[in-house]
Amino acid sequence: MKLIQRVGYYLGGFSVGLIVLAFFLSGKKTSCSYGPNARVLKNISTKTLVYPDNITKLITKHQLDSLVIPKVLNHGNVNFSKSNTKLKQCKQYVIEDDHNDKHITLTVDNCENRAIIKQVTVN
Repeated sequence: MKLIQRVGYYLGGFSVGLIVLAFFLSGKKTSCSYGPNARVLKNISTKTLVYPDNITKLITKHQLDSLVIPKVLNHGNVNFSKSNTKLKQCKQYVIEDDHNDKHITLTVDNCENRAIIKQVTVN
C-alpha cells in the first residue's frame, strides 16, 4: 500500500469519526472548562448570586443593565493576582470585563452555596 493510500484511509476514517462525534454531542450541554479562569467562572455562575443593597444602588447609579453582572461573570477574566484564594470559608475573586466602553471590575466572594457580589467598580 502506498503512502498516499494510507493518508487517504486515515483522513476518511478521521472525517467519519468527526461526523459521528458531532452527531452524538450536538444536543448535549458539554463544555471544556479546564483552565483556571473557566473553572472559577463556571463555579460562580452555577451558584445563587447575592446582591447587597449598596451594590444594587451602585448599579442603578451607573445606569448599568441588569444583565451586565451575569455577562461579566460568564465572559470576564479572573485577575488571580488581585484575588484572595487562600481564605478558608469564601474565596474572593476579582473579575474584570469591558462592556459598552466601560471597564467593569467585580469583587466576588465565592462561598460553598452562594456567590456574594462585594464590590462593583465602573471606569
